[in-house]
Amino acid sequence: MKIAILIYDGFTALDAIGPYEVLSCLPGAKVHFVSTEPGPKRAHTNFLSVMTDYALNDISDPEIILVPGGTKGTMVAAEDPRILSWLRKAHETSKWTTSVCTGSLILGAAGILKGLQATTHWYARDFLQKFGAQYLSERVVRQGKIITAAGVSSGIDMALQLAKEVSGPEMAKTIQLIIEYDPKPPFDSGSIAKAEPSIVQLANQAAQEAFK
Repeated sequence: MKIAILIYDGFTALDAIGPYEVLSCLPGAKVHFVSTEPGPKRAHTNFLSVMTDYALNDISDPEIILVPGGTKGTMVAAEDPRILSWLRKAHETSKWTTSVCTGSLILGAAGILKGLQATTHWYARDFLQKFGAQYLSERVVRQGKIITAAGVSSGIDMALQLAKEVSGPEMAKTIQLIIEYDPKPPFDSGSIAKAEPSIVQLANQAAQEAFK
């Protein structure tokens, strides 16, 4: 099973690595980190790099496509004709096309989400409308073979759901146990609907700075 995870300068690390940990456990899976050209790509924090071994055209027919999000780097990637062209072509033959966080904006820029429901990071929800998609405030949204996940950590949820679709619930549950995904966060402020107004304001300010 050929899995392509798009990597670009400015991606958010957990958007890619969280789903990678799940999908790499699927039977027969071979994960390819792809970019416009092979080499290291910096995460949006500038503290971490991920090495990509494949150019986009090296992996033209993946069965699973995963597009992580980020901040400023995502907006640049969403305007890169090489990335958009590869996504359109790969999506034609993929079994599953997925995104995490603002990665849905790149799918949207490629025309893949037009007329569909989708999710993204809550801060970027208004951007989806520019690409003809309807934002849903859900952690994971499936539309046919397209699955979009909300902010950062929801990529793990999405990948486990995808694992169930690909290899069945028993395998998905086994992977969940292998990675010991049993979250019990110390605070109940993980969604914009639950967080206190003061926390929402602080998070909005941080997001605005990140996108400048």
